[in-house]
Amino acid sequence: DDQIEQERASQHLPGGCCALAAIYLMGKFYVANAGDSRAIIIRNGEIIPMSREFTPETERQRLQFLALLRPELLGKEFTHLEFPRRIQPKELGKKMLYRDQNMNGWAYKKIEEDDLKFPLIFGEGKKARMMATIGVTRGLGDHDLKVFSSNIHIKPFLSCFPEVRVYDLTQYEHCPDDVLVLGTDGLWDVTNDKEVAAVVMEVLTSYEPNDPCRYTMVAQELVVRSRGVLKERGWRLANDKLGSGDDISVFVIPLGGPGNYS
Repeated sequence: DDQIEQERASQHLPGGCCALAAIYLMGKFYVANAGDSRAIIIRNGEIIPMSREFTPETERQRLQFLALLRPELLGKEFTHLEFPRRIQPKELGKKMLYRDQNMNGWAYKKIEEDDLKFPLIFGEGKKARMMATIGVTRGLGDHDLKVFSSNIHIKPFLSCFPEVRVYDLTQYEHCPDDVLVLGTDGLWDVTNDKEVAAVVMEVLTSYEPNDPCRYTMVAQELVVRSRGVLKERGWRLANDKLGSGDDISVFVIPLGGPGNYS
């Protein structure tokens, strides 16, 4: 993240990205995630999550706590409190459900002038946005990113620190069909963990266990199925739902050892 900031200044290169990394060291996989990509391990048909997405919804309490500690980061445009919907001026003095950085559930409060500001987190699901600007809350770069038509920076809320999960390969006997799948949000937006696992098993069983191409073919099939087929109404999946409109990158890494590729 520091290097990206240096390149921004020296080479005038703006922008940023999410990051998902898997490192193998001394019998263990270390999976680090900063963004909305995802990693899962499929072992003997079981799905083991190795990351979680960082979005305005999943990191609501961290974002609200930072805003509470440093209200100047919000300018005079946003409130760190969350309400079920946008507050209208005519509702001043009335009671409304809300929650803050310490709350999982909701409580009532009397609406005040500050509550009319735009919420720090607005929307639900993939439409949720932080400061009406960005849909992820961890990532690299974007040091120049600001709220539209303002001087409010997104970066203090956009953290570059990843969450790291560790998987010990020495604790299990892995077969050639056990894999680690890494995918960008273009895959996971339209394909859930169970569907990915089903594709993995379907493709792997159609190849010999010592065929080195089988893992590449799984990755290719996951990309193709998530993109869908181009029809009159756009790219469509097998169930006729919209295919992924985002970039799709997939890695499928075998856990069962190098094998005998003869």
